[in-house]
Amino acid sequence: MAKAQTRTKATTQAKTKPTGESVDAYLASRASPEQLADCKAIMAMCKRATKQPPSMWGPSIVGYGKYTYRYESGRSGEMCATGFAVRGRELVVYLIAESPSQAALLAKLGKHKMGKSCLYFKRLADLDAKVLEALIAGSVAEIKRRHPDT
Repeated sequence: MAKAQTRTKATTQAKTKPTGESVDAYLASRASPEQLADCKAIMAMCKRATKQPPSMWGPSIVGYGKYTYRYESGRSGEMCATGFAVRGRELVVYLIAESPSQAALLAKLGKHKMGKSCLYFKRLADLDAKVLEALIAGSVAEIKRRHPDT
């Protein structure tokens, strides 16, 4: 019985944590030349929104800032406030876009798909970069509002 409890506890630990790995090495290994240029632009947006340098979270997320979350179950952890990843031919920006103002921005953004907290797109040229930056800044502000102790 104790073994099963230990196994359950181990599987509930967050897998996405700061790693100390090189952001530049990650980008060099995953991004095409066009994606690399887009990543550099996204990096500037994320840095302006968080006022934090980039760091690797897990093996594939370039994250900025961090916050501590706690679920009703009592489980807690840390996550980057915003970030992005190269996923094959797509780029993914991690953000919250649940408010009416964020939804209005998404409508103006350009060609993208939105998951729960993942914004997928193929190239920055398909988007309005100013709208993307406003979405990132709005998401970071919402995280600070929800998690003021961070």
